Amino acid sequence: MNQRLFILLALLCLSDFAVGQKNITIKGTAANGVGRKVELFKTADQISRREELADSYLIGDDGKFDVRCWSNYPMMVTLQIENYSQSFYVEPGRDYVVEIPQFDWNIDETRNVFLDPEPLPLLFQNIKPDDINLQIDSVDRVIARFIDDNFFYFDQRYHPSAYYFDSLVATVYKQCPDNDNDFVNRYKAFRLAELKYSLKFDTRRNLIIKFIKNQPILYYDENYMSLFTTLYANSISKGTKDISVYRLAHWVYNLDLDTYIDSLGTDPLLRHEQVRELAALQALQESYYNFHYYDAEMVIKMIEKLAARTKFPEHKKIAQSILDGLNRRDNGDEVVQFSLPDVEKNRVSLSDMKGKWVYIAFVRVNDPNSLSEIETMAHFKDAAYSNGNVEFVTIACDREFQKMFHFLKNTKHGNKYNWTWLHFDGNYDLLRHYQICTYPWFVLINPDGELQYDITPAPSTGFLLNAPWIVRTDNGTQQREMLKYRNRDE
Repeated sequence: MNQRLFILLALLCLSDFAVGQKNITIKGTAANGVGRKVELFKTADQISRREELADSYLIGDDGKFDVRCWSNYPMMVTLQIENYSQSFYVEPGRDYVVEIPQFDWNIDETRNVFLDPEPLPLLFQNIKPDDINLQIDSVDRVIARFIDDNFFYFDQRYHPSAYYFDSLVATVYKQCPDNDNDFVNRYKAFRLAELKYSLKFDTRRNLIIKFIKNQPILYYDENYMSLFTTLYANSISKGTKDISVYRLAHWVYNLDLDTYIDSLGTDPLLRHEQVRELAALQALQESYYNFHYYDAEMVIKMIEKLAARTKFPEHKKIAQSILDGLNRRDNGDEVVQFSLPDVEKNRVSLSDMKGKWVYIAFVRVNDPNSLSEIETMAHFKDAAYSNGNVEFVTIACDREFQKMFHFLKNTKHGNKYNWTWLHFDGNYDLLRHYQICTYPWFVLINPDGELQYDITPAPSTGFLLNAPWIVRTDNGTQQREMLKYRNRDE
């Protein structure tokens, strides 16, 4: 066999072996978590901030779980069960043992845990005194205590004092001196730099010269990348001192990547090609959300072009991660198929309703706002069904199936709600996909089985009076008042 080919195959095998291995293990027990799914998430990169599922585990009758991931540097991960999570740092080659004590999983039934989160309680067993979580917590405590004790001198409404900030830095390094853990040492330095910038005790220019210019880019280090994104946030996408936002938008619209990248080099802080391109990736991601100036579709094409042409492997990965996140957000025909139990516990699939408009309401039957919208749906249901090819589907997101059953079968007005009712059956992936963070929540799927609106108006807004499925009569001829289907972004 050709020697070069042999070496290449050997490297590929080693690469596959390394990717397949998990060098970080988190084992634990949950006092009352039997049957619940534990999920371990990590961040793809610090520019896109896209979460990736690293591992998952269904807690068995013994109450134990075991999730694993791979990394060759310290990183933050999130352990999540249903709507409750906790984040912490993990290090390569470490085994962590945690305990989840008795926990009330029904907290989210009485309050919105997205607006008022309830952390997942984790008790770490046999944790080492030099664990990075303990060290970073010590740094954060010192900073918080000092600012709290001297709040007047940090409050921007009064006369913030740089002298007190210097005292803060001295206090942090006195109580938490540098040690042989470079990750923690960088955390202190970059955390204080971010704080100094946010409190306006130093300029963006000075901090970039000190921490970024002529320094290696630490893609793997969350502390470095956090400072990088803070210092370059909106510094390009909203226009620079020499380049207006209109010129930037023009280059993006015409996919003129060369001019876009080269022109940024007029800024002395962006002379370095690698830094300039990384900052451009961050700027393009910001531009996607700035619809006042930029065309979102052309921004995506611009990022695709950059991903194809960059000579930096890290930038190719970051660009692809940004695209994955934006395409997930922008893909209008992405519908999650589901099969859920109805009130008789018969499974009903979304695919069974293809060819109809499907108006889905995610509700909780003991929630007053949900009940109000359900009443409105009942009032308009007959008219909606007679005027178009539509199916009302209500998905009850109460944990207990019996709540939906009792509401429909044993209450005075349950028979009024005579349309398709389903129970979410613990399908939290479905709720996360549609980013449901409050109830009620409405989604509209068109007859082609595509997502028409990811955020659909509620019945109380009058939406059912002018819904896309309504067939109107115009001079005796029935016609649908849409082109193909009404643009979902209108």
